[in-house]
Amino acid sequence: MPIGEFCNREVVFATRTTSIIEAAELMRRYHVGDLVVVDEIAGKRVPVGMVTDRDIVIEIVAKSLPVADFSAGEIMGGQLVSVQETAGVVETIRLMRAHGIRRIPVIGQDGGLVGIMSVDDLLDLLAEELAALAKVAPREQAREARTRER
Repeated sequence: MPIGEFCNREVVFATRTTSIIEAAELMRRYHVGDLVVVDEIAGKRVPVGMVTDRDIVIEIVAKSLPVADFSAGEIMGGQLVSVQETAGVVETIRLMRAHGIRRIPVIGQDGGLVGIMSVDDLLDLLAEELAALAKVAPREQAREARTRER
C-alpha cells in the first residue's frame, strides 16, 4: 500500500519568508499544528522544512523574543525528512520512528510536495485495517457452518 494513497493531500504550507505571525494565523485558520515550508521551484512546491506550533513556542515565545522579527525559514527544523509517495506504509512508519518525527511530508517523483502523513493519520489507517482483520474469523466460521450443513 503506497503512502501516497493515504496521505492528506490538503497541505497547509508556508515559504521561508512567511512571518511567524502569518504562520500562526495559518495554523489557527486551518486547525493544524504544523506547516510545511516550501521553496517554489519550476512551478512546484519543494519541501525544505517544517514549522510546528511547538517551534514557535520554544524558539520565540519561551525566550521572550519579538515574534515579528522572525520568519518560518529562520525557525524551521534542521534537516527535513520526507518520504516518496510510492513508499509503503510500513516503510513510512519505520522512517518516522527512526527520526522521531510525528509528521512527514510526502513527495512525488519530481520532489514536489504531494501530501503529508501524521502519526494520527497512520493510527486511523491501522485501526481500520485491524478492525477489518478482526472480522475475518467470524466470517470464516459462518462460511464453514454453511458449507458443513449441506
